[in-house]
Amino acid sequence: MFSLAGKVALVTGASQGIGRETALALAEAGANVAIAARNEEKLASLAEEIAGKGSAAFAVRMDVADAEQVKAGFKAVLEKFPKLDILVNNAAITRDGLALRMKQEDWDAVLRTNLTGAHLCTQQALPSMMRARAGRIINIASVVAQMGNAGQANYVAAKGGLIGLTKAIAMEIASRNITVNAVAPGFIETPMTDTLPDRVKEELKTRIPLGRMGTARDVAAAIVFLASDEAGYITGHILDVNGGLYLA
Repeated sequence: MFSLAGKVALVTGASQGIGRETALALAEAGANVAIAARNEEKLASLAEEIAGKGSAAFAVRMDVADAEQVKAGFKAVLEKFPKLDILVNNAAITRDGLALRMKQEDWDAVLRTNLTGAHLCTQQALPSMMRARAGRIINIASVVAQMGNAGQANYVAAKGGLIGLTKAIAMEIASRNITVNAVAPGFIETPMTDTLPDRVKEELKTRIPLGRMGTARDVAAAIVFLASDEAGYITGHILDVNGGLYLA
């Protein structure tokens, strides 16, 4: 795997699923990893696992929908580590429902966490990266932002907005040698998809050319690549990790 020795990464939504696997993969590649989420117990367990791989770990409770918590969390990370090389904006929630009957609080909650949260974290990460004239920002979008999904208007809108945010910020800060990319996972085996009935999962598999749902490790490997020096000439790109589900 690509070497991230000497790098410092921060992963939001790190307590489970793609975020957790990403934090472990970054540590295996040699990075020291700050992990942020709302569940402190899960973060503590993950920090121990990262330390077992020989990397430094720092857990910080953070709700990315809360601007003050984001500021405090990044301040704590930058007091623990002297720099921040990699930011993975992974934190996300769902509040599914048909658009006709969707409550405004469900719309607002998803947009605030999945899109505004990434913006807030990016704002806090940029000063350190700009001073160093180097950095990697990786946003976790979704295949549904590209193909749509009934009953998820809020989630699709937020993830679609995240793709737009990726491209806009990539153009703004390219001159500082900071790249901004997104990974768009397809249907991945995570706690978020575990709640789907088995019949729905089997039907989904028939739509995926590779014939299986992805794993969090599949997504984490793509993130590690985009965080590496080898991806230094890639910015504003959306990397699909979907088993061929959506061939754009």
